[in-house]
Amino acid sequence: MGRGHDKLKRLMARGTEFLGCDYAILGGAMSWISERNLVSAISNAGGFGVIACGAMPPELLDKEIAATKAMTDKPFGVNLITMHPDLDDLIDICAKHDVSHVVLAGGLPSGKAIDRIKQHGAKLIAFAPALALAKKLKRSGVDALVVEGMEAGGHIGPVSTSVLAQEILPHVAEEMPVFVAGGIGRGEAIAAYLEMGAVGVQLGTRFVCATECIAHENFKKAFLRGNARDAVPSVQIDPRLPVIPVRALKNKETEAFAAKQREVADLLDKGELEMAEAQLQIEHYWAGALKRAVIDGDVESGSIMAGQSVGMVKREEPVADIIAELVEEAAAALTMRAEQPA
Repeated sequence: MGRGHDKLKRLMARGTEFLGCDYAILGGAMSWISERNLVSAISNAGGFGVIACGAMPPELLDKEIAATKAMTDKPFGVNLITMHPDLDDLIDICAKHDVSHVVLAGGLPSGKAIDRIKQHGAKLIAFAPALALAKKLKRSGVDALVVEGMEAGGHIGPVSTSVLAQEILPHVAEEMPVFVAGGIGRGEAIAAYLEMGAVGVQLGTRFVCATECIAHENFKKAFLRGNARDAVPSVQIDPRLPVIPVRALKNKETEAFAAKQREVADLLDKGELEMAEAQLQIEHYWAGALKRAVIDGDVESGSIMAGQSVGMVKREEPVADIIAELVEEAAAALTMRAEQPA
C-alpha cells in the first residue's frame, strides 16, 4: 500500500469504523435493485450494502433481510421510507434481525421513528438536504447524515452535490459522520469530498451494471448507452401537488407521469383524495413504473431511474471490480496531490 492508500484509509477511518466495513462506500438504496444479491455483493467486497425497502410490506422485508444474511456475514443496512404506512412494523423487523444501521429517507423522520430505531440499538442515518435540517437531525439523535445532491438518480432535491457539501460539511462534519452522494462516478470525486470533511460516500448508479445486480438486460443496456444529459428530472404539473422530482433516463414514461399527476390532482379537486393518500399514490406509481423497467425490461413505458453519473458506467462487471477501481482512483488522486509542490 502506498501513500495514497494510507491517506485514503485515514480519511475514511471514521466512516469505516461507523459502518464496520473496509471502505466507507455506501450502496445507494434503489427500489427493486438493492436487494439481497447486490447488497450482499457490496458488503462482501468491503463496501456497505443497503437494502431498499421501498414499498415492501413487512413480511417481504423480513424475507429479504434473512436472505441477505445468508449471503454475507458482513454488516449491511436497510433503507426505510418515512411515509410508509407500516413504518413501525418495518423498524421492528429490522430489530428482529439485529440490522446494525437503518437509513430513513423520503422526508424528515418523526421523533417517534427515531426513538423506536435507537431503542433497538441500531445506528440511524438520515438525509440532510439543507444545513438547518442537518443541525435539526443531529439534535433529534440521528447518528450520521447523507448529503445527497440533485445529480442523483431517483427522488432528488433542488441543490447540487458540490453546493450542499460546501454548505453542510464545514459546520457539521466534526460533530457527526457525513456521507456525500449524488453524481459520484469516479474515485477522484470521492477523494475530494473526503478532503472536504466527509467520512465516506454513497453511490447507486455505478452499481446498476454490476454482474450481481438483478436488473434486466434491457435496463443495463440503457445505462451503458446513456449519458449525463439523458438523465433528466420529472416535471411537476400541478403546484398544489407537492411531487418530489425523480431523475431518470428520458423515454415515454416521462410523459406518462405528467398524465398520472393530472389524474391525482383531479381527484384532489373533487375531494375524493386526501393529500397524504395522493402522495402515496404517486409513490406506488413510481414503484410500479420502476419495476416495469428493472424487472420486466420494459424501458419504454417503465422508469429508468439513473443519476447523472450514468455516462461513467461503461461496462458490466463484478461489484468487487467497481469498488477496487474507485479505491485505486481515489488513492491515486490523493498521491498526486501529496506530491505536488506547495
